[in-house]
Amino acid sequence: MDQLTLSEAEWRKRLTPAQYHVLREAGTERAYAGALTDNKADGIYACAACHLDLFDSADKYDSGSGWPSFTQPLDPEVVSDHSDTSHGMTRTETRCARCDSHLGHVFPDGPPPTGQRYCMNSISLEFHARKAG
Repeated sequence: MDQLTLSEAEWRKRLTPAQYHVLREAGTERAYAGALTDNKADGIYACAACHLDLFDSADKYDSGSGWPSFTQPLDPEVVSDHSDTSHGMTRTETRCARCDSHLGHVFPDGPPPTGQRYCMNSISLEFHARKAG
């Protein structure tokens, strides 16, 4: 996969201030504030920064956390995990493998079959409905 590397000035031009805060500064949107949290449509969730396909709606579930949650990425190669020790705890941060943008965190408390909860910021994703037929 080709990497996408832009300067901070280029990222600021490409993203809204709110997207920049989450995707490039590892911010977090408020729980239940995201446009995609309750989305139940069939389709693909992609990185809002570089448009790489990341998650399938078939793997989305309501975790009750207030953020879009998935049991797994489309492919393990589309995300990268990093240790995050901010906020006085150790968590696993999930980033886009193409552009290194912050997406959210993954926790080992999800449902079968993976037991994983990819808890993503809605603002870090864009949704593309699957075409019928």
